[in-house]
Amino acid sequence: MARRRLLLLLKPFDLYSMRQSNSHSRATNPQTLQMLHYSENRRKAHMDAIKFCQDILQQKPVDWEPILRNNLSQPIRNVDLVITVGGDGTLLQASHFMDDSVPILGVNSDPTRIEEVEQFSNEFDANRSTGHLCAATVNNFQQVLDDILEGRKAPSELARISTYVNSKLLSTYALNDILIAHPCPAALSRFSFKFKRDDQPFSPLVNCRSSGLRVSTAAGSTAAMLSAGGFQMPILSRDLQYMVREPISPGAASSWMHGLIKSDQYIEVAWFCNKGVIYIDGSHVCYPIQNGDTIEVSPKAPILKIFLRDHLLAQSICT
Repeated sequence: MARRRLLLLLKPFDLYSMRQSNSHSRATNPQTLQMLHYSENRRKAHMDAIKFCQDILQQKPVDWEPILRNNLSQPIRNVDLVITVGGDGTLLQASHFMDDSVPILGVNSDPTRIEEVEQFSNEFDANRSTGHLCAATVNNFQQVLDDILEGRKAPSELARISTYVNSKLLSTYALNDILIAHPCPAALSRFSFKFKRDDQPFSPLVNCRSSGLRVSTAAGSTAAMLSAGGFQMPILSRDLQYMVREPISPGAASSWMHGLIKSDQYIEVAWFCNKGVIYIDGSHVCYPIQNGDTIEVSPKAPILKIFLRDHLLAQSICT
């Protein structure tokens, strides 16, 4: 059997060091010292997870190359599998450089510890990494990897978001969501939208004054969309969910403030502010827009092949 080629994408462990060094000079009370100890513990957990995964890979019939996620600048090609070690943010960043030909496995290097959250609940937020899209931790990485290499585990296909500005395709496909908004969070966003199918509108034109428009995939429906009052979707759904954020006096259009964009539809947005930004999967990837721009958002993007936890797939089947 030919040796597999793997790319190991790593969250930089110095992120934890930066947070700690910035806070160290302000450490004047026991609570702050406890938080610094907690931050150092997170850094160590992440470093240990990286070493553990590398040690496991050394034992397998694979050729692999490690790279820090901040050094990733070119499309990922010529590998059989991408493994990310970090959290959902690292996996999302990797997905921006991937098409639908290479599968990805996420390893949550620093999962939340329930007993720790309970212990520090009255002092600070002790939640660690959610890792919703990560199928492995150090506890099961070797077993999951063996199942993949020996063909016992197949990747799932997740929908992504395709975005056009003035008929030009943006180079980044969103795996979680996009947000179209004014760059100042306190500023008003003015826009209108309508739904189309086969380039023909089938909805009225909806005029909005709000704090922006969010569109999420099924995978992203458990993130900001759910926090804003949306609903969780079956993770394998190809539909998108949209929500107008904090609409001002929607009136008769209130029924159009939140809903689904079906897999054969897209939403066309006309932007009416001097400034605007399309944020993709958070704040790190963004594209500026201006007054008069037209944005098309649809689920007609290349899928992402990803290995998911069994319980996520079971929830999708039950739903």
